[in-house]
Amino acid sequence: MKITLLKSFLLLGAFLCFGLAKAQTVSGTVSDANGPLPGASVLVKGTTNGTQTDFDGNFTLNDVEDSATLVFSYIGYKTAEIAVNGQTSINVTLEEDAQALDEVVIIGYGQTTVKDATGSVAAVTSEDFNGGVIASPEQLIQGKTAGVQITQASGEPGAGMNLRIRGSNSIRSNNNPLFVVDGVPLSGESTTPSGGDVINGSNATRNPLNFINPNDIESMSILKDASATAIYGSRGANGVVIITTKSGKTGQGGVWEFSSNLSISTPANDYDLFDRDEFLSTTASVRSQAIADASDYGYNTNWQDYITRTVASQNQNLSYSRNYGSGNVRATFSYGKQFGVIEKSAQERITGRINASQRFLDDKLRFTLQASISRVNDDAPPISGTSGASGNLIGAAYSANPTWPASSNFFLEGNQLNPANYLENFQSVTNTDRALINFSAEYDLTPELTAKVSVGYDDSDATAVSSISGNANNFNRVTGNGQSAYNTLNAKSKLLEGTLNYRKDFDNSSLDVIVGYSFQDFQRVGFNSQGWKAPTTDLNEMGEILIEDVNNIRSSIDGPYQQAGFASNGTFVNSINPFEDTNTLGISSGGYASVWVDTFDNTDELQSFFARANYSLNDKFLFTATVRADGSSRFSEDNRYGYFPSGAFAWKINEEDFIGDNISTLKLRIGAGVTGNQEGLGYANFLRRVRFSEPSISDSGEILRPGAQTVAVQNPDLKWESTLDLNVGLDFGFNLDRFSGSVDFYRKETNDLLFRQGAAAPAADPFVFKNLEDGTIINQGIEVALNYDFVQTEDVTFSSSFNIAYNKNTVEGLNGVTANFGALNGPGLTDAFAQRLGEGRSLFSYYMAEYSEDNFNPDEKDFVGEDGLPDVNAGLSLNLRVKNWDASAYFTGQFGFSVYNNTANAFLNRPTFETTRNVTQRALDTNVSQEVSTLYLESGDFVRLQNASVGYNVPVSGDGTIKSLRLSLTGQNLFLITDYSGLDPEVSSSTGDLGTGIPSASIDYTAFPRPRTVTLGINAKF
Repeated sequence: MKITLLKSFLLLGAFLCFGLAKAQTVSGTVSDANGPLPGASVLVKGTTNGTQTDFDGNFTLNDVEDSATLVFSYIGYKTAEIAVNGQTSINVTLEEDAQALDEVVIIGYGQTTVKDATGSVAAVTSEDFNGGVIASPEQLIQGKTAGVQITQASGEPGAGMNLRIRGSNSIRSNNNPLFVVDGVPLSGESTTPSGGDVINGSNATRNPLNFINPNDIESMSILKDASATAIYGSRGANGVVIITTKSGKTGQGGVWEFSSNLSISTPANDYDLFDRDEFLSTTASVRSQAIADASDYGYNTNWQDYITRTVASQNQNLSYSRNYGSGNVRATFSYGKQFGVIEKSAQERITGRINASQRFLDDKLRFTLQASISRVNDDAPPISGTSGASGNLIGAAYSANPTWPASSNFFLEGNQLNPANYLENFQSVTNTDRALINFSAEYDLTPELTAKVSVGYDDSDATAVSSISGNANNFNRVTGNGQSAYNTLNAKSKLLEGTLNYRKDFDNSSLDVIVGYSFQDFQRVGFNSQGWKAPTTDLNEMGEILIEDVNNIRSSIDGPYQQAGFASNGTFVNSINPFEDTNTLGISSGGYASVWVDTFDNTDELQSFFARANYSLNDKFLFTATVRADGSSRFSEDNRYGYFPSGAFAWKINEEDFIGDNISTLKLRIGAGVTGNQEGLGYANFLRRVRFSEPSISDSGEILRPGAQTVAVQNPDLKWESTLDLNVGLDFGFNLDRFSGSVDFYRKETNDLLFRQGAAAPAADPFVFKNLEDGTIINQGIEVALNYDFVQTEDVTFSSSFNIAYNKNTVEGLNGVTANFGALNGPGLTDAFAQRLGEGRSLFSYYMAEYSEDNFNPDEKDFVGEDGLPDVNAGLSLNLRVKNWDASAYFTGQFGFSVYNNTANAFLNRPTFETTRNVTQRALDTNVSQEVSTLYLESGDFVRLQNASVGYNVPVSGDGTIKSLRLSLTGQNLFLITDYSGLDPEVSSSTGDLGTGIPSASIDYTAFPRPRTVTLGINAKF
């Protein structure tokens, strides 16, 4: 009886307690340092009972047990757990978690964390970006990731960047990775037209990523191996870089942010050329006193100083962010102008961006908009890697007689150029308008299944106008007449993607599957034109008149045409189809005596189907399988589709019971897969195509009307290049990842190499485009990344990151196929080259004569055992914080490669001095001709202090108008350690490809000097 009564009391007590617990309601506010935080998650731990905070950061939860624990979370913040313990009101302030943000890696069509990734991936967030003057996104992550080599072609504002992830995989393509900006894959081709070869070669191409404001970027994820990149199939062979811009996730009530930078730049290095006295005395001793007297014009001009300058650049950014619970918005405006250290060089960039998201239907329906517009204006001096014997502005300055006066009116008969005259009478301006838009709609069909549709639009509209006036001396038919070029390029891309994503958590496992469809087309429309004999010498008017003349031609023609023009020898139209010659009326001469225009219009299409499955077992064993099928209009129907599968496995060994507590991370990764490439192919090269050659203008002003030429040869057997990628990696961390790192071993084999081979006479076609079926490019190496937090206290932190990577590049299976490339330019170097494709050698191997003072035969050429690809890339970052002060330094280095000093070969040598041109003393130490040889081949190894900064966070209460205030001072390219005799070994001039389409590497030809820059910055939040 007693036992029964006791049970009754216990049951009644339990029932009453349970009933009281279930009746409890808890409310409160979730905030961050800026105020209430809308959209934060509040969840009863161990249950599905949860909610999100409203616009004011408030929440209410019903049916909360007295013994429950509430979990408060938000992306980018440390999760907080608070026991209820009878409380009905709970307020919490979440702290930002920089480490959590660092761990998030955006991958193709999704995201993961570093610890859950099965492939070789890395992420660099805005907190770790390089500072100072940043023209393009690649500079933000230079040296930050193992196995990623980033080289700026020159020090010119907006110059092209070469980015290599684990080596060079293709003969013809630029070997740059695929860039994806907010979900839109960008074309790998240039978005600006050539400046026009008005004299001494065309200007260098601009970086197509210059339209992105670096201040808008939140993070950049680098996908290295096939397991990570195979979701992009045919475009992932060279790796993938995913750029994610900032959104308005924080800032309830609105947060304004303003940053302003002022930068001072000077040339970091120069040549020790002879001054007046040295030049005259050396001329007298090497040649004769009479020649020295005849070479003296009475002045002492430092021509390097004349064309270079110290400049001040500036950049301003204004942004507004707001999170209003069911959505967020961030809008930015930026203006910056960077001046180059050579006269008449600059880049002006104006950008606007809006990122917005909105949730509907209890957050089941989500809309996201990411849109940017930009205007980039480039001014370029007369510098070209393809300039010939007379050289460009830099070559003219190096070789100019220092006794000449610094006057544009000074004139001397011959082929030597007066830099002052050249600089004053040349102008090249490129204007690029670009819009990039991505809109997506996402809907949760069920709690596990989500559908998403995205549309993207990328439109770049660019014009380039270059002019050289008739006042320019020693330019043959241009002198006294003038010449201009007006080129346009509209590069447009449209994207449609749809995906289904299924996510399901089971008792001890989880599954994440995504399937999708993608269609993207790429259209390139524009024309090139040229005018000769202008009615004025005003450079601005010359460009305006040519634009008017070209528009007059284009408006006077009915029907499709490729070319048209007018000159003293009559007007003409070359129709597109059928090919026919037409003398047409209605085209009247305008301001120029002769004008021609040549049009183009090409469209490529890419259709894709893809799927990926991620499976996690016991949060210990991770599996990934991916497949993508790509169909490209660049191939015939029989070979249009390529299929690219991959698989990966990861084992979180640290989750095993036998691992000690000191090991916080230990993960083994194994992956393999196939990716593809078509970038080296170009438009419709599997079809036989004939078009008219580009017109030209004779010395007398007549247009040399071109005939038809074969531009592509029928080859329906052309197919994708494919890269087999194998990767084994180990991630590790000790003492809560205070010391962490990774080691990766990889091997990549690229097969079916796309190649353009010249045909031997008397073949009907001049060349054939084909796959080298036995040809293989092999890249294999090891990467090591290490991170260590030396000091972790409330007032002081000190950490470092180090990465180093070794890569060996080899070309095999050529079966006798070879090609010469790496063109060399300058006086006496017509048709010269420095690199050749060879069996069993690096892709960019040097081929030339071995120089010897005793027995030198320039005709005995062979491979010399050196190449232009660094074997080792390394980076070291140091970061220190002491209370409100912080400092950082970043070192970069490249080793195991050689640079061909084409500048010295062309201008800085004894033979050029004997033609009364200026040189350095070093150039006279060896009495040798200008033959291509190892005399001008030098080690390019270097260590550079790329970036160093110090900052101070001004203490503010946060209650006033200013929420935070930061001051900073940053230095770039502060010192360089190298044995290279040129200005900088980190260089790759675009000197031409000799018709092979193979880009060169590590050739230095009058490269734009790299600046040393100091930047003062201020950043404030309101």
